[in-house]
Amino acid sequence: MVDLSKFSTGEFERGASLIKELLWWLCRCLFFAHSLPVPSVFKVVLLRAFGAKVGEGVVIRSAVNITFPWRVTLGDHVWIGDEVMFLSLDEVRVGSHVCISQRAFLCTGSHDSRQESFDLITKPIVIKDGVWICASSFVAPGVTMAESSMCTPGSVVVKDVQTAIVVGGNPAKFIKKRYET
Repeated sequence: MVDLSKFSTGEFERGASLIKELLWWLCRCLFFAHSLPVPSVFKVVLLRAFGAKVGEGVVIRSAVNITFPWRVTLGDHVWIGDEVMFLSLDEVRVGSHVCISQRAFLCTGSHDSRQESFDLITKPIVIKDGVWICASSFVAPGVTMAESSMCTPGSVVVKDVQTAIVVGGNPAKFIKKRYET
């Protein structure tokens, strides 16, 4: 049985000072977390100021939630849709020419449900070039989506996805090769 009074974050480190984290939370509230149309160029400047590595031509829509930008890398020409969530307790590495559609959730953290203490577990997520993560999809800790792969809307991706493959469902399973007609 789980006893949350014994919860442990283990060796987890937030990756920044408390002041930097508080400043990010303020910045996130003012410029990211709402539906007002703040220009992507401005959001990119702010992410870089907080330690994110961000390429050229990145588009960031409204109500995007990034926990720790200092653990995020975005390649060139990445599109991030409305209400996307990056729970970046660990590294999130996104390649170039990637579309992450509305309400997708990239989650690098979970819990050890076998332990009474429900300990925190984090694993990085790697999204390679040319990937499309469709609307309302969930990408689990430790997942790598290979080049040109895709998950259909509402997918729950809990395992690595091979190159140019379309997966879908809960849990996501092979549907077809991406460029089949």
